[in-house]
Amino acid sequence: MEGIIFALDIGTTKVCALVGEVRQGQMQIIGLGIEPARGMRKGMIVDVAEATMVIARAVEKAEHTSGYHLSRATVSMAGEHISSTNNRGAVAIRRNGTGVTPEDIERALDAAQAIPIPHNREVVHLVPRRYLLDEQQEVRNPLGMHGFRLEVEAHIVTGDSSALLNLNQAADNVGLQVEEFVLNALASGEAVLEPTEREMGVVVADIGGGTTDIALYMQGGVWHTRVIPVGGFHVTNDIAIGLRVPYEVAEEVKIKYGDCRPDQIDPSVVFTVEPFGGEKIQVGRQDLAMVIEARVEEVFHLILEEIKQSGYDGLLPAGIVLTGGGSQLRGITGVAQRVLNVPARVARPKNLVGMVDTLQSPAYATSVGLLQWAVNGHSMYRPRPRQGELGRKLGGFFRALLPG
Repeated sequence: MEGIIFALDIGTTKVCALVGEVRQGQMQIIGLGIEPARGMRKGMIVDVAEATMVIARAVEKAEHTSGYHLSRATVSMAGEHISSTNNRGAVAIRRNGTGVTPEDIERALDAAQAIPIPHNREVVHLVPRRYLLDEQQEVRNPLGMHGFRLEVEAHIVTGDSSALLNLNQAADNVGLQVEEFVLNALASGEAVLEPTEREMGVVVADIGGGTTDIALYMQGGVWHTRVIPVGGFHVTNDIAIGLRVPYEVAEEVKIKYGDCRPDQIDPSVVFTVEPFGGEKIQVGRQDLAMVIEARVEEVFHLILEEIKQSGYDGLLPAGIVLTGGGSQLRGITGVAQRVLNVPARVARPKNLVGMVDTLQSPAYATSVGLLQWAVNGHSMYRPRPRQGELGRKLGGFFRALLPG
């Protein structure tokens, strides 16, 4: 793949627009626009007009820094409306003397996608887990191989049509056509995982503001995904309620003093906050850590339940890789190791070239991963969402509203 690619990460806490230039297989980030999110809740749009204005500002910044006018984008997707399942499809291989063709693989994937889907949902990812060719099991890539019957086991991710249309509408309002929706956890996996981790068995957990998105990898591919509707916002909200302070103050306290290890904090260490009412109070850092630890433990217990439901409990030697803004809490890997009983590490995007100073943080794993997803060409087969043409005449209007 050569040329210009564009990624739009529409999250609960921020909107990040990235422009990448691909030359000779090397991607360089040449455009960047970041804005605090508005009109979002738990990864979903709840106010299209507010979300549109934020997206417009982020896109305008990315266009200005890159020097390109952007019209198509790979867009992130999250929210508890996301669900997934696995299914198999099988086809007879056409006798053409050349072995398995791309058309044969596409027919097998079409067969795997033939599952009952409610009218208000649509397939957004159809990921091959493994292929079977006649009696040969665990075929990685059957292209060109000879046989009589090709079977594929696929992981199918579906989303609520209305939620996806709202994302599409917000992008469309600023003149962007959605090239593809990509689940946050899959995008983050592109940015932070090592090939050996994917092969041995690993879970990537992107802890965002409103959700925690997980993807389980085995034998080099995706085997299970889920969106858990708990994230960094809930930690901040617990602090705000416990200390009776505004949300913004609670977020500042979390970043400055937050920790997941109350047993390692001196009980005499305190800090000062000003709650509602105006009279300053002193709060023990150990007490704060107890509040944070309780919520973080809940997140990892929910992840553990998902791992057990996938059937791979105890079969993930590479453990869990944490990313996203919520993964930056001090001591979070210790909680993960204790609850899940697996190795844990916090990861940031790797192999960055270009405008990378801001992006060298776990908070931007999804954003960078969207570009990597497009570069790596995952979409040999793309399910086609049921979405109409919404007209892009508003794109110029919304961008014209932005201050020059």
